[in-house]
Amino acid sequence: MSGHRAASSRIPWIVATLATCVVPFTAAVLVSAQTPALKATPDTRFSLMTFEADGATRISMVMGARVVDIAGTNRHVSERAKLPALTIPAEMKTLIEQYETVKPRLYQIANFFGTQSTAGLAFAYDVAAVKVLAPIKYPWNLVAASANYKAQAQGLGAAGAGGATPSPAAPAAASAALARPVTGFDASAADRIVPDRDAPVLFAKSPRSCIIDPNEPFYIVDGRGRTDYEAELAMVMGPRPAYRVPREQALDYVFGYSIMQDLSDRGSERLREVTMFPGTNWFDGKSIDRAAPFGPVIVPKEFLPKGPSDLRITTTLNGTLVQDSRTSNLIWSEPHLVAYITSRMTLYPGDVVITGTPAGTGMERRVFLTPGDVVTVEVEGIGTLTTPFKALSEKPRP
Repeated sequence: MSGHRAASSRIPWIVATLATCVVPFTAAVLVSAQTPALKATPDTRFSLMTFEADGATRISMVMGARVVDIAGTNRHVSERAKLPALTIPAEMKTLIEQYETVKPRLYQIANFFGTQSTAGLAFAYDVAAVKVLAPIKYPWNLVAASANYKAQAQGLGAAGAGGATPSPAAPAAASAALARPVTGFDASAADRIVPDRDAPVLFAKSPRSCIIDPNEPFYIVDGRGRTDYEAELAMVMGPRPAYRVPREQALDYVFGYSIMQDLSDRGSERLREVTMFPGTNWFDGKSIDRAAPFGPVIVPKEFLPKGPSDLRITTTLNGTLVQDSRTSNLIWSEPHLVAYITSRMTLYPGDVVITGTPAGTGMERRVFLTPGDVVTVEVEGIGTLTTPFKALSEKPRP
């Protein structure tokens, strides 16, 4: 009897103890149900941008028409979703180098804002309200492919054989230059090239001197009448250095894709009366100041579901369509380019390789750029890059 009374006396204590266990467990289940764990998988598309706002240069994730400063959004999402602390680099080249480490967090951020609004958040901006900068300032290397679309090569051949018709406003010196044929270029060879056997022709541009931001003007030197546009898909390398990479593995060393213009001077000036090296001097026409407008974003390769091999690429000049092709028309594919370049030199994370321009350049059309022109390049799945053109005499003095 006494044993029964002792057991009965313990029942309230047991119930109370169970209650203290059950209530927190139930609350935890409810909290977990309300804030499910964020997936660290690439389910929500984003691109990466460098921009300037509130007096600071920032890198951001772009989702639709909104950009979110990565540092601010990382803190916000980490707090809301109770994620462990992780520092994300605030400079694009470094972010690319560390992408394998930080991409799960970037995926979590994108997935968080896939269902949450950015309205009212101090680190979120409208794209139209910020100054968009070139994504990387500056790559270690900027390598460009020449004559990599057969139709453009054929067009250049035709323009070189027939000369070019100067515009009525062209200066006399430029008019004389327009009539000079292109030498040392055999467009007919495009039909005989075997990409697996024959190497592409490449050249380098100076990243520091040539790269400019989206919407920044290119200044045409007064008196130069043969400035030309070239729309190009840009491969951004990373996240690790690439040297002697087999073609089959080449895209493993590509971080993502952007847009660049390869602005060119097609021989406005006669620079050598006598030379030991007849033919084209690439430096004269390709390494001119500000000749590589770049941006507006980098799209990580996982967010180009079709890959880079069949993207539409277009150019408009003052609103008129002048170039329209697809990257499937490249003679040397992106893997061919990476494999060849890395057979000769190391490409580092953040380096840029531009892949050639389609038919429809000014050289082929016999119409060159003049102050007041506006060129816009669009690449499917990436965005648009706009560059206005002004006379060098209009450039503000520093």
